[in-house]
Amino acid sequence: MTYVVTESCIKCKYTDCVDVCPVDCFREGPNFLVIDPDECIDCTLCVAECPVEAIYAEDDVPEDQRQFIALNAELSKIWDPIIEKKDALPDADEWASVTDKLDKLER
Repeated sequence: MTYVVTESCIKCKYTDCVDVCPVDCFREGPNFLVIDPDECIDCTLCVAECPVEAIYAEDDVPEDQRQFIALNAELSKIWDPIIEKKDALPDADEWASVTDKLDKLER
């Protein structure tokens, strides 16, 4: 099992999770993070650090977010690793509670 970043991260990109990851499995896109399923060791440390609760164990991803399992796998192959915390996007707090924002994902 791996962990998956879901829709809540889009346009927020808080990176608190990156700081605690012992294997550097996060990958960074323009306005979203993903977890590389081949690198994740299922340690759960990132889950508690996400201020928008965007990270789930693969088996616990909500039904309406299941497409993010494949999306994490796909984008982790093309995006670069992020290994240290950065500032969130400038308007992250405004987007934190917005739902249905998959169409805002920038590749």
